[in-house]
Amino acid sequence: MPRSPTPEPSETELMLRGYGLTTAELFYRMPDYRHVLNSYVWQDYDLAPDHPRLFEFIAFWQDEIEGPLHSVRFSHRKLIAPGEWRNVTGEFHYH
Repeated sequence: MPRSPTPEPSETELMLRGYGLTTAELFYRMPDYRHVLNSYVWQDYDLAPDHPRLFEFIAFWQDEIEGPLHSVRFSHRKLIAPGEWRNVTGEFHYH
């Protein structure tokens, strides 16, 4: 019996596992006009300091995209940490 693919974890689950939001700006040369630089912005949840998803995307770019990379700059920000999250089971409103 074939197995169904496992669902992708939600953004909250990724953040609780230590992922942070990585934003990269890739500067690349236009294939037909090598003296012209263009930019592309990429964003995904990734693990610092190794950034496996970012480096996987850069490898994909180098293998599949005609415009050669000139440079890449990126930032990484953890939005929440596992210790900052609390499970709330109830809420009281007092008027």
